[in-house]
Formats: sequence, structure tokens, C-alpha cells
Amino acid sequence: MPSSLSAAEPSRIRVRKLKLLPLLAATYFMVSGGPYDLEDIIGFGGYGCALLLLTLLPFFWSFPTALMLGELASAVPEEGGFYAWVKRAMGPFWGFQEAWLSLSASVFDMAIYPTTFVLYLEHLAPSLTHGHRAIALELAVVAAAVLWNLRGAVNVGEGSVRLWLIAISPFIALLLVAIFVGMRGAAGPFGGHASLAAPAGKGFSTAVLVAMWNYMGWDNATTIANEVENPQRNYPRVILLAAIMVMLTYIIPISAIAWAGIPAERFSTGAWVDAGYILGGPILALAIVLAGSLDDFGTFSNLTLSYTRLPHAMAEDGFLPKVFTKRLQNGAPWVCILACGVCWALALGFSFERLITIDLVLYGFSMILEFVALILLRWKEPDLPRPFRIPGPDWVPILLGLSPVALTFYALYVSRGETVAGMPALTFSLLIAAAGLPLYAIAKLSQNRKIPS
Repeated sequence: MPSSLSAAEPSRIRVRKLKLLPLLAATYFMVSGGPYDLEDIIGFGGYGCALLLLTLLPFFWSFPTALMLGELASAVPEEGGFYAWVKRAMGPFWGFQEAWLSLSASVFDMAIYPTTFVLYLEHLAPSLTHGHRAIALELAVVAAAVLWNLRGAVNVGEGSVRLWLIAISPFIALLLVAIFVGMRGAAGPFGGHASLAAPAGKGFSTAVLVAMWNYMGWDNATTIANEVENPQRNYPRVILLAAIMVMLTYIIPISAIAWAGIPAERFSTGAWVDAGYILGGPILALAIVLAGSLDDFGTFSNLTLSYTRLPHAMAEDGFLPKVFTKRLQNGAPWVCILACGVCWALALGFSFERLITIDLVLYGFSMILEFVALILLRWKEPDLPRPFRIPGPDWVPILLGLSPVALTFYALYVSRGETVAGMPALTFSLLIAAAGLPLYAIAKLSQNRKIPS
């Protein structure tokens, strides 16, 4: 491991910075990575519902958030991203709550990707994905991502460009085969195109939540602003471009599979593997398994890059012990990376749907604070340089925030039906969010004790 540096030795750190393309790849993985993990939207809502949700949801969920992030990231390009924005607009208490919501959400968010890694592998090697073997595989994903992140942000970002090309390539082959099969019509494997109707007895609400989860996380890349080249220029471009890329890489493959005629009721997590086997045989199925596993690893690794900068920024503000400010010579906050990796490993074991529900509720609360920060900074600091500014008068950000807030409360309403630790998922999520209040008091007390009288 490279030698470690403390926050008191910043002059010795000469960190290469992420350029536009690696930042785009990192952002893409933080949000999506590709069409993987969309299967439950099809299985629960049908093709028609899935295509409608994935087409309309960006305009009410992704694009308003992307515009908000573009303005704030260009105006306040500081490490910690959204933590720094909320702290600047609303003070340290709300900045702490923003960081707590994001870090607590990360515990459940980061458990999803090792879980889906195993679910994909199960389609071709079920003997390797049960009992202690499944846990071992999930822990291996966490360990590998931690080791990769210790090599620095640029290493992760540049590697993600290559990883994305590998992960998306089987879907290009699947898309071409699906179009060919669909053109055969009645001669296809299922005798025609698939019905757009929802499978009987399935849940529309689950389809909505999974779609929202697949379109969230746009703010994650902003936490590494100190490690990005020209962040005022690159962040707005990357976030808006990634939003369009994600939308297209969701809609196009689903349309092709529906055209090929595979019934929607065959879809659950990992079913892209089955689609590849049906349409292209075992070689294409194997390629999708390997690429899907790489996709989940890439997403986990890039989110590690994002989340671990939060405790580092909080430690620099005195909310966490100074040991969390230590960096390697490549700029990687190694103590934060190792500590977060341990916490995420301990969260493995929840079901996919429960993880999404908790993650959405906590993420939604943090996003609401970001919209409030956008509005308050417009009012409190009208002369703050904003290389990218949302067009229109100052009431436009309020209008933009209405639909993401409404969708967050919809997720709150739906979460009442899920049970976690013997209580409704909504109650569980609210208790986690409320824990930020006493934690701030403890952190503030500790901070005050360190200040000499």
C-alpha cells in the first residue's frame, strides 16, 4: 500500500484529476451501468408499463435532479459535494443530516450490488450461489472494490471506461439478435411479439420503485469535486449527458426484447441471462452473466469512490475523528474506504426489494435537502458565480423540485407494505433518518471538546 498522508500534509499530495470521459463513465456506473437490474420492472409491470415508466420518469425524477445538481456542482465545486452545498446554504446541522442520510442509505444501497452479482451468477452456476458460497462471493465483491479504490479516483474512473464497454457489449449482440427474431414474427420462439400488458397478480408499485431506484444517484459523482478536472465545466455536461445515456440504454433493449416476443412473466432479477440463452444460446447467456457481474462490480466500485469522500469531508469539519482525514499519496482516503467497506459488508443479506425501499426513502430525504439548498443559495447568494444556471426566474427551481418530492412521498407511502426487522420499512427508514439528530449532538459535543478554551 502506498504511504499514508494526513490532512496536515496537503502540499505533498499531487493527485491526477478525472477528465471528462472517465467522469462520465464513473457517473454512469454510479447511476446505472447498463440495462442490468431492470428485470423486476418488466416482471411486475409488463413491457408496456416498463417502457412508459422508463420513458416518462426521467422527466419527473432524473432531469429535474440533474439540472439542480448541474447548477450546484458548478457553483460550489467542493469535496463532499451535496454535503458542502447543504452546509453552505443551511448550516452545519443540516449539512450533517445530509451526510448522515446519504451514508446510512449507502449501507443498504451498497448491499444491492453484491446481491445482484450473485443473482446473475446463479443462472449459470447455481451450486456456487447458495449458503456460505453466496456470502463469500458477496464479500469478494466488496473486497475487490475496496482494493481498486485504494489505487485512487483516476484509476477507478479510467478503468470504468473500459469496464463499461465490456459490460454493455453483450447487450449490443442481444439487441441485434432480438431485432432479427422480432422480424421473423410468428416464426420466433414464442410465435410473435410479446404482450405489453402487465402479468397477472403482479405489483405496479414495485415496478415504480425499481424504476425510481434505477434512475437515482445523480449526485454521487459530486463528492469527488477536488479530484475532477475543471469541475465547474465538466459536472453539468456529464450529469445531463449521463441522464440521456441511461434513459436510452434502458428503453432500447427492453423494446427489442418485447419485439422478440419473450413473455414479461419470465422476467425477474437476472432474467437477461435467460433472454440471452433463448435468443442467442449458451455463449450469449454466458457473456451476459459475466458482463452483468462486471456491471455490478463497476457500480459498487464507483459508488465506493463517491460515498467514501463524505466521511473524509466530515472529518475535516471535525464531525468525525481526524484519522478519517488520512489519504494515500494518490489521494485515496484509505481509512474511509476501509471503514465503509466493513460497514457495507455487514449489511449483506437483505432481500433486493427491501433494500430498494429503504434506499429510496433515505435518498429521497437527502435529495429534498439538496433542492432546498438550491433555492436558498439563489436567495442568500444571488451573486455567487454559477457557470451553469438553470434557465428562467428564481421560482423555476421550486417548480423543478415538486415532482421529485412527490415521488419521494410516493415511495414513503408504498414502503408501509414492506417489513424490515419486524416493523414497516417506512418506520425503519424514519428511525434511521431520525438517528441523525442525536448523532449530530454527539459529534458537536466531541467537536467542542477539541476546541481549546
